[in-house]
Amino acid sequence: MTTRRIVAAVLAVAILTTTTGCIGFLTGEESLSFAAKPAVVDESAAESAGYVTDGPQTVEVNETVTVAGQERHVVAKNQVTTYEKTLDLTIFEAKLGMFTVISSPAVEVAGQTMNPIADYSSRQLVGLVETQYQGLSDVNKVSSQTITVQGQETEVTKFAAKATINGERVDVYVHVMKYKDGEDFIVGLGLYPQKLDSEENNIMSMMRAIEHPAEANGTTEQAA
Repeated sequence: MTTRRIVAAVLAVAILTTTTGCIGFLTGEESLSFAAKPAVVDESAAESAGYVTDGPQTVEVNETVTVAGQERHVVAKNQVTTYEKTLDLTIFEAKLGMFTVISSPAVEVAGQTMNPIADYSSRQLVGLVETQYQGLSDVNKVSSQTITVQGQETEVTKFAAKATINGERVDVYVHVMKYKDGEDFIVGLGLYPQKLDSEENNIMSMMRAIEHPAEANGTTEQAA
């Protein structure tokens, strides 16, 4: 997953303002760390849609930045939960259904969000799944709709594209959305073959069933 580019740009932009009062970081004795809480799909919703997951995975981005002429170490931790489903295209059967939930720290400084994902367009969000399918091409917007996720009205954009899967060129649909919950940005990404367009219902049901924050084992945290 290309989460490195989500976070790396944040660090250089925000570093001087975030380190005010952080003596350990300024002296090089400590790393500056940002961490997102996991996001998952409700277990029953994922099971009903036929998708399985190994649970949230931490994607740690380590960057060395220059502050006042000195190199300093910064750590950013994203959470990525990927769901897969085996689909039959007649010509071959493979894990062609994919749904990914990314949780990325907002990094807010003086009320201003420094994470560039805040300004990502829906087309830029599509780029986050490109490496999983050996690249996407001919990406074109099809439609958009608004759904409710965690009590928030959230826009979901649908794209048509071509992907290379198991050496075969496959026409696919990609659905993307993002919203902010607490201190994290949540990105939902769904992909499936166009020939199996009924899979859209499953992708949309999983988007509506996103939960955040969740424990590392995928269970939802309860408010105190």
